[in-house]
Parts: sequence; C-alpha cells; structure tokens
Amino acid sequence: MSEKTIAFIGAGNMTRSIISGLVNSGYAPQKIIASNPSVGKLEALASELGVNTTQDNQEAAQRADVIVLAVKPQLMEGVCQDLASKQNLDGKLFVSIAAGISHARLLAMLGGDYDLVRTMPNTPSLLSKGMTGLFAPSTLADELRDFVDQMMSSVGETLWVTKESDIDIVIATAGSSPAYFFLFLESMQNHAMSLGMSQSDSRKLVQQAMLGAAEMVCHNDHLEIGELRAQVTSKGGTTNQAIESFQESDLPAIVAKAMDAAISRAQQMSKQF
Repeated sequence: MSEKTIAFIGAGNMTRSIISGLVNSGYAPQKIIASNPSVGKLEALASELGVNTTQDNQEAAQRADVIVLAVKPQLMEGVCQDLASKQNLDGKLFVSIAAGISHARLLAMLGGDYDLVRTMPNTPSLLSKGMTGLFAPSTLADELRDFVDQMMSSVGETLWVTKESDIDIVIATAGSSPAYFFLFLESMQNHAMSLGMSQSDSRKLVQQAMLGAAEMVCHNDHLEIGELRAQVTSKGGTTNQAIESFQESDLPAIVAKAMDAAISRAQQMSKQF
C-alpha cells in the first residue's frame, strides 16, 4: 500500500477506528492528519496513535493526497464548500463515509469533478471486524481504487458495488444491522432475566451464543446459512419449537420490513442533503 498523506476531516469514532486500523497494520502515523474542532479528540489521537492533528480543515486538506470526509451529513455541505472556496483541490482523492449523500451531490458540494469514493463502514470497525461497502465510478483509476480498498480493509472486510443505489442495500444489510443484532440479544437477555437468570449470567449466555453462531457462519462458507440453521434444528426438539414460533410471527417479513425502512430512510437522506 503506497503511503499517501491522508487527512481525516472529522475525528469521531469511525475516524478513530480507521486510523487505528491503518497504524496497527503498519501505516506511518506521520502520514496521517486529523482535523476536528474538539481538542480533546485530537489530543487522544495524537497521544495514542502518534498522528498529526489540527483544528484547521484547510491545513489538513492542503497537506493531504487523500481527504476523508468524516463529518455528519448535515455538516457536509458547509465543510466541502469551505474547503473548495479556499484552495485548489485538483489531484486529491476524496473518500466519504457519510450515509445518504450521493456521489454526484458530494461533487456538487465540492464544486468540481474530483476522484471520489463513497464508503459505508459499520461500527464493528472499532474492533477491526467491520464490513464496508464501497462505490466509485468505473472511471476511477485502479491505483486509487486499490488504495481505498486497502485503507478500509484495515478495519475489516470490503465489498465493492457497481450500482450506487446498492450502497443503500449495504446500509440496511451491514451498516445498520449491528443494531438489529443488539436488539435481538437485548430481548433474549431481558427475557432470561424475567425468568430468573441474573443480568451477568444472561448476558454471558447470549453474547457467547451469538459469537459462536457468527463464527460458525464464517468458518462454513461452503454451507448456506439456512443449512446451518437446519443442522441445529432437530425435528420435535426445543430449537424446532422456537423456530416454529418465529415463523408463526413471520420473522422474515419483520426483518424485510425493517431493512426496507432503512433503505427508505437512506433514500430520503439523499434528497435531504
């Protein structure tokens, strides 16, 4: 991976995750600069990861080959316009990690036809177990595509989509889904507690069961997920009764409705910003 100078505009949790992944994989911290209004976040990044920091977005962008736009969607237009109005951004590669702002809209905010990649990481990136969806036009140079892929691979797996609209599917399937699993685990824990299990014991049971199930999926990619489920579901047994209860409540339809709601919100955001 060529070590371009990377500027992160915004120093939230996802920025911290990506920087940590890069540094832990051997990327030179002196080639990374983070910009943010909050001094506290910058001091933590500098002391723990050894990267450069500044409160001036212009300074960060000027020094960078790659500019990662890591601010909230509602702040994106102002940040982009400020960058474009005060310096020449030609030759720089932009990477967005904001949901709901299209490639075309981002270029309009920047006021130019720049190389730009949209990415959609998720929160397990904090543990380098992330899943990031990426989109760029086919005209993007392979070198730049590879660079962004390697950057995001430092915090987990990557998946490139050929249609930008598929980023919304990535959001519903991976970007938002950790919260779905947390809700499921929370519901299981709460019911175990209502049945008399302690908080700590019920948490240990559900979190280890979920971890083990995830590992079984990852280590058996030659099997369909439905087959793994069937292997655990003995006819007439306890698991079968639970699965039948889920099916009676039409769990697949509930999941589909939730994912469609996430996609719909992403589409609304693309019009809002």
